Amino acid sequence: MAVEVDYYELLEVDRGADDAAIKSSYRKLAMRWHPDKNPGDAEAEARFKAISEAYECLKDPQKRAAYDRFGHAAFQNGGMGGGAGGPGGGFSDLGDIFETIFGSAFGGGGRQQARRGADLRYDLEVSLEEAFHGKQAQIEIEVAAACEPCDGSGAEPGTGTRRCNLCGGHGQVRAQQGFFMVERTCPTCHGRGEVIEKPCRKCGGEGRVDQPQTLDVTIPPGVDTGTRIRLGGKGEAGPFGAPPGDLYIFVHVRRHAVFERDGTTLLTRVPITFTTAALGGEIELPGIDGERHTVPIPAGIQSGKQLRRRGAGMPVLQGRGRGDLVMEITVETPTKLTARQKELLRELQETETGDECPGSKGFFDKLKEAWNDLTD
Repeated sequence: MAVEVDYYELLEVDRGADDAAIKSSYRKLAMRWHPDKNPGDAEAEARFKAISEAYECLKDPQKRAAYDRFGHAAFQNGGMGGGAGGPGGGFSDLGDIFETIFGSAFGGGGRQQARRGADLRYDLEVSLEEAFHGKQAQIEIEVAAACEPCDGSGAEPGTGTRRCNLCGGHGQVRAQQGFFMVERTCPTCHGRGEVIEKPCRKCGGEGRVDQPQTLDVTIPPGVDTGTRIRLGGKGEAGPFGAPPGDLYIFVHVRRHAVFERDGTTLLTRVPITFTTAALGGEIELPGIDGERHTVPIPAGIQSGKQLRRRGAGMPVLQGRGRGDLVMEITVETPTKLTARQKELLRELQETETGDECPGSKGFFDKLKEAWNDLTD
């Protein structure tokens, strides 16, 4: 089972991005994740390899066109783009290309091989906790599977096939068109060269029937929205016993009530009282890993300041290590005060000199200078 991440998402560009935008984004990301700048960081090394692979594909117009049509399947099983048989088929030589585009009028001929079954897609939603820990999921799909009574052959058990009388077993028939002799796929046997003597009663001679299937899917730790998991041979069965296609599981991670995600980094906003912000202290935060993280708050912290807990974020997909947990501080102003609290705040206000808050003091000093310049 392979886990594949969309190349456009890896390079942080839209699918319609031009070559210049792709190249620019790649350079920035390569500079950021280069192993020389992140020594000993397994996540950075894995990310660098992934974005390099994505760029090598998208910078090539032919490879990019194949990827846009078939995704990662375009480069599997030795194919680069997939032929008439679907993703992963590929062309073995120039003759295959002509035969696919123009039929057999330019030569070729012979029996056609049965097409492999179609690839299927299944969208699976998981929680952020499930994306962190990974899970074993069961999915149910309705799929064309090989007919059991005829074992996918399309022939009634105990019977077989015979040579097609129309094409003589060649799979092609010839017709005169003006000065040219043109070969076409035989309409009787559809290019197979054989016809079924007695079609299977269950599948009607097609060799496959629609039926529900329950499949077990392993969701590895660290998946994100856009992660694609391929289950080889779990797609639609091919006609007349041809190989089945693949099933692609597209993962979608639900929005979390507390944490936002950026790759392997988790971000959360933490409100603290203005007294804690002024005097310092600590907060205890439950992490996505189920552990409780105690975070010290330095005295004088301001809203917008970010505190980082390294190694408390999401795991690296198919790698080692974890990202960080980032807490963005928001200083909350009290809205309900007792009479005693108001009295204490007034006493504090009377002792203020302006040096306690250098930011506001500097702002009003600049404002005063600007006003004097306008009135001079």
